[in-house]
Amino acid sequence: MKTLNQVHKLLIAVEDSIYSEHAVEYGFDLASKLGAEVALVHVDEIPVATPYIADPLLGEQPVMIPELIKVQEDSSHKLLDRIANKYMDKATIYTYTKIGTAKDEILSTAEEWHADMIIVGTHGRTGLDHFISGSVAERIVRKAKCPVLVIPTKDYD
Repeated sequence: MKTLNQVHKLLIAVEDSIYSEHAVEYGFDLASKLGAEVALVHVDEIPVATPYIADPLLGEQPVMIPELIKVQEDSSHKLLDRIANKYMDKATIYTYTKIGTAKDEILSTAEEWHADMIIVGTHGRTGLDHFISGSVAERIVRKAKCPVLVIPTKDYD
């Protein structure tokens, strides 16, 4: 495992949420201090198995899954561009948009890019909510081949 002085590539997993914003801010501060490059990865979850999404009782027009995937990709690119533009003076930035399960795609991107550290935010769910939805951050920590820094959103006194 590399020492902190040998960390030159930070992979930050992003989504369009306050949890992700905290991780991004922290990640870019760390990258600036370490002189590290940053890769941002956003994962679009695989849509449901049906080729159409609509509620016929509401008179909605069906949307084909390929159209939905295109909308998700466009949204991902806008999110990544917005973050990259905001932090472009702090580090060299690379962006990745992936389709699949968040854990798998974040881990595979870390391996492809040879990340020295993965940074993720966490929702801080507990109890039944955590049991039902699980934690992407927790699954990444369990399977990653490099250190993972989990940024909580709760302020602790």
